[in-house]
Formats: sequence, structure tokens, C-alpha cells
Amino acid sequence: MLRDRIENYKKLEELRNSKLLVYCTSDRPKAETNIGSDILGPFADHLDKIGDVEKITLFIYSNGGSTLAGWSLANLIRSFCKDFEVIVPFRCQSAATLISLGANRIVMTKQGTLGPIDPSTNGLMNPQININGQNIRVPVSVEHINGYLEMAKQDFNITKPEDLSNVYLKLTDKIHPLSLGDVYKSKAQIQMLAEKLLSYHDIKPENIAKVVNFLCSESGSHDYTIYRKEAKEVLGLNIEKPNDELYSVIKAIYKDIEGEMELKVPFNPNVLLATSNPYNYSMRRALIESTEGGCDVFLSQGALTKQNLQNGQIAVSDNRTFEAWKHENLV
Repeated sequence: MLRDRIENYKKLEELRNSKLLVYCTSDRPKAETNIGSDILGPFADHLDKIGDVEKITLFIYSNGGSTLAGWSLANLIRSFCKDFEVIVPFRCQSAATLISLGANRIVMTKQGTLGPIDPSTNGLMNPQININGQNIRVPVSVEHINGYLEMAKQDFNITKPEDLSNVYLKLTDKIHPLSLGDVYKSKAQIQMLAEKLLSYHDIKPENIAKVVNFLCSESGSHDYTIYRKEAKEVLGLNIEKPNDELYSVIKAIYKDIEGEMELKVPFNPNVLLATSNPYNYSMRRALIESTEGGCDVFLSQGALTKQNLQNGQIAVSDNRTFEAWKHENLV
């Protein structure tokens, strides 16, 4: 809980001569959350209580989410300070990486990672697959499309314009042309957002294009992980290595949040129901915290029930009774 972390928050603020914001989204298996526009309201409340200050530090752990929400958050924080830095304790992927590009510097632990920001879209025209009787739309990414086209050119030596045209038309048999257009529009947009955010970052101007191209298309996979050595020496980002004292505080904060959000414990209804039927649960799936603003937590609460069917199968139902942001004061 926040009351258990507050002293470490204050210590980190003292070490960085800064005001601290903490933002974590869950990557707990079967209970994941993503960065979304719903965070802007809680963040604005915290920032209003912090007020205009010289420096703000964002401690962030996330696998990503909405690029526009990330863009908006970076700009929102910058409107309250002159100096903005990001601390990466572990995973800082996709839209979280985009947020980091808008900081003056990125403080990364030895296990901290950034990642590509190449977009995936999941619009109404995307292809669908059937899973357990439900039609699920499949996200389409720039890297998958580029990989298909590059395979045709390099592995199968297809180079003639008319042959490449047929390869592309074959792709449209599986992916609607409007979905393909949406992907490339999103790619152009995220490149523009990254370039704008990097204008705040302490980076050589000649490195901006290299960073944007690598993060948007040249990394080869959205799962590619960028550790601090590559981020600093290859991409030229302004990366800072924490000293031992700072690292111990960062690690303590992260381990406390990891335990509270049960990030290493899959949300497995069958396992939970083995202990109690029904099983009442409350999952803390995202946190926004500060010493001034207390804690805003995204909660999912409900009850799991198990029922034996006449055909011998077992049905598990999830009656979710609450799922929203909730504010919690320090005391």
C-alpha cells in the first residue's frame, strides 16, 4: 500500500531534488491493463496538488497502450515543470517508451528496458479469428506487414512491380485495404509524435531520425527489448545510470508494487475456486501515486463461481461488480 512506500517516495524525491509521480499498469497474466486516455483525469488531479515546480520525475512500469494517451500524458506533465525525467525500473514498452522520449533524461536500472513504438491497429475492418465461439479481431502491425513484403522481395526474389503488386493484392485478401491504410496512417502519426517529443530530450539533432526509424520500423519486432547500453551508445538517448543508493530505492519501490499488484501471480479462476466457491476477488490493476495526491487505483472486483453442468463439464462465471478508478487517501 502507499503508506508502506511513502518514505521511499520521499527519499527518491530528495535524491533527485524533484517531485515524484508513480504510474504502473498490470502485466499480471489474465489481468493486464494498458495505458489509456482514462489516466489523464487522475494525473491532472495529482499535478494540480503538486503545482508548478522546477522538476518532476515519473516512475513508470508498463507494457504500453494508447500512443495518443502517452503523448498527452508527456505533454501534461511537461506543462507543470521545466525539467521532466523518467525512471525505468523494469519494463517500459511501446507507449511507455513514447512517454520517455518526451523526458529530458531517462534513468534506467540494469534490468530496465525500452521497446519499439511501431503501431498496431484494431479497427472494425480488421480480420477476425474464432476463439471459443467468439469472433476476436486481430491487431495488424506495421512490422507484420513489412515482414510479409520483405519476405517476398528477399526470400523469393520478387522484384518486378507487377509481381509485387500481386503480392500486395494477396495481402488484401486477408486484411481489408482500409485496415492497411489505418496502419500506415498510424505509423506516420507516431513518427511525428516521437519527433516532437524528442525535441525536449537532450539528444543530438542528428540522432533523432535514427531513434525514430529504429523504434518505428527497424527493430524487427514489437517485442524487441532495448537495454540502457544500447539506448545510450547506439541510439544516443540521454540515459542515466542510477548510483547504488538510488538503485536500492528504485528497487524497493518496484518490489513493493509488484507484490501489491501480484504481478507474478496469474489470475487463474480455476486455482482460486479450488480454495473457495464462490471466490470474491479484488484486483489492483493500475496505480497512479504521489506524496501530495495519494493513490488512484484501477480496481476490478467481483465474484467467481463454479457450476457442474449436466454434461459433466464445469462452467466458471465471473460476475464483475466494479471496474473503475478509485481514489485512496494516504490515511
